[in-house]
Amino acid sequence: MAYNIVLMEPEIPTNTGNIGRLSLASGSKLHLVKPFGFEITDARLKRAGLDYWQHLEVHIYENTAEFYAKNAGKKMVYLSSHGQKTYDEIPYEDELFLVFGKESVGLSEEIVENNKEHLYTIPMFSEHIRSLNLANAVSIVVYEGIRRLK
Repeated sequence: MAYNIVLMEPEIPTNTGNIGRLSLASGSKLHLVKPFGFEITDARLKRAGLDYWQHLEVHIYENTAEFYAKNAGKKMVYLSSHGQKTYDEIPYEDELFLVFGKESVGLSEEIVENNKEHLYTIPMFSEHIRSLNLANAVSIVVYEGIRRLK
């Protein structure tokens, strides 16, 4: 069982490092779509991923178009605060692509508009917060998928 964790234009190196560590722990592949808000050699990224980064399967794309071209026909779901369905309704399956947006604004409007039927959210129960930390959100979704397919 493996998932494909996709980070669209990640901005915070420690989040990406933690998600890399999560990817390895969960048997998932990590897909990073540029532009990044950091350099891939950033010490904060490596510190968050510790010494596990070299064991991780990472795919890096120059832009969104390249990501979609190289993964055409793959099953994808998108996580956004704009989703109407919750993450526990995702039709989890092996090799599913779980697509997350950047920390500051989430997924682009274009991605949200083009994928409404595959858009999911993690419920939040406070009006005082607009989103969860990206690494936390990825953890919730990935481990729900593992629980389901186990």
